[in-house]
Amino acid sequence: MIKQLSLAIGILAAIMPGASADPVRIRLSYIVPVSNWATILFAKPELAKHLGTSYAFEPILFQGTPMQIQAQAVGELEIANYGYTSFPIAILNAGLGDLRIIADEFQDGVADWYSDEFMVLKDSPIHTVEDLKGKVIGTNLKGSGVDIAMRAMLRKHHLDETKDVTIIEAATSTQPAMLMGHKVDIIPGVLPFSMDATVRDAARALFLQRDAMGITQMGMWVARTGFIEKNRAALVDFMEDALRAERWYLDPANHDEAVAIAVKVTKAPPERWQSWLFEKHGDYYRDPNGIPNIDALQSNIETVRDLGFIKSSIDVKKYVDLSLVEEATRRLK
Repeated sequence: MIKQLSLAIGILAAIMPGASADPVRIRLSYIVPVSNWATILFAKPELAKHLGTSYAFEPILFQGTPMQIQAQAVGELEIANYGYTSFPIAILNAGLGDLRIIADEFQDGVADWYSDEFMVLKDSPIHTVEDLKGKVIGTNLKGSGVDIAMRAMLRKHHLDETKDVTIIEAATSTQPAMLMGHKVDIIPGVLPFSMDATVRDAARALFLQRDAMGITQMGMWVARTGFIEKNRAALVDFMEDALRAERWYLDPANHDEAVAIAVKVTKAPPERWQSWLFEKHGDYYRDPNGIPNIDALQSNIETVRDLGFIKSSIDVKKYVDLSLVEEATRRLK
């Protein structure tokens, strides 16, 4: 009788909603600390009400997109932070047709928010895009988000990026020194590097990324359908906690504490963050409900195709599942 009762209790505990089980492992990729949510998302544990219960969270550093695609393909990454250039490549080239966009990371070019600045020296004779003919352009990586925007801007002004300019690849962190050392004539100014006081004293914006492409869906969270279907409840819990944390960071009342977290994560001084982090006109736009701009993304991908980086476009709406973040938003109301 005792054995039967113990067995019954064990079965009941296993099927009850509050039953203990191994938390679902969620690994989220990042490339740039702070600018990508993963590194600071749960710096305030009290905002993550489900962390350690229904899910376990792990931020994973990647040096570039190709490694993310490979990791997600073999099950070593649950949520990838793809941009508008990498997402279609993962589908068309890597054959990951089961990818689904589940949330926004950040957008460039939204009104009143930051847009990447393509910067020349203040005393440069370059005052129009046409003046770039014959000049040397710095970029972080061929086919990256800012690289595509730069090429699109050149095309708008009837310049051929393969003939009319010379393009040099270099790490984003080294490009300001290359500009000030006259090794290149223009660089993409991306956060947080473009807000460095030395850069702002020496350089000015020739044009903005929004001038080339309008709104750009620069980052988004992407998971595979099998993982979503198997772990929907845990993913909604994760999204609820993530949105709660993101809204905390976006609240101006928490600005100074958010800066302190950025300083702790990066070891960079407070002045590097104080004037712009999560602020209008200074930082990228992040949707407080986690909703990416799908129409902008479709247009962005068509630009990637037009520039020859992918052979065809995709119908983005076929690769979207916002049900998780929508349910999480309802919980927070």
